[in-house]
Amino acid sequence: MLYTFEGKTPVVGKNSYVSETAQVIGDVVIGDSCYVGHGAIIRGDYGRVIIGEGSAVEEGVIIHAPPDHTQTIGCHVTMGHGAILHGNAVGDYTVVGMGAILSLFSSTGEWTIVAEGSVVKANQIIPGGKVAAGNPAAVVRDVKPGDKELWMFGKQVYVDLALRYLKSGLVRAD
Repeated sequence: MLYTFEGKTPVVGKNSYVSETAQVIGDVVIGDSCYVGHGAIIRGDYGRVIIGEGSAVEEGVIIHAPPDHTQTIGCHVTMGHGAILHGNAVGDYTVVGMGAILSLFSSTGEWTIVAEGSVVKANQIIPGGKVAAGNPAAVVRDVKPGDKELWMFGKQVYVDLALRYLKSGLVRAD
């Protein structure tokens, strides 16, 4: 559901799907061909949230901008189930694993992987092309070509799923 807050209404791009059970609040811009899954919460109440085209906000993800700041999520980003993002910037083609946390004012570069359950601390920067894991998150290796191939496949799955939901919708099975 989309909610206007203090005169600011979310904007959703072409061919993007936002679940009826998601809550998208206030100053939020969702690019074209995005997927926002069931139970996701995107809050643009204290600050602004911008999500680039082709990105997937999977089920249960929480995105919130720090007060008076913008949380920018690049293009073709995958945010795994239950991830929490409360930082500054997530680079294009990044994968944020299931249950990972990106804390206040943190950021990642392009083609970064933040492993499942990892915690990127406040103000921490994960460079582009790196895999970070642990609590606190630390760089464990470089991204490999096989990583990119696998997650490009995964990203397309969610672009296609958004179109499937838009085409057929959900029918309550009583």
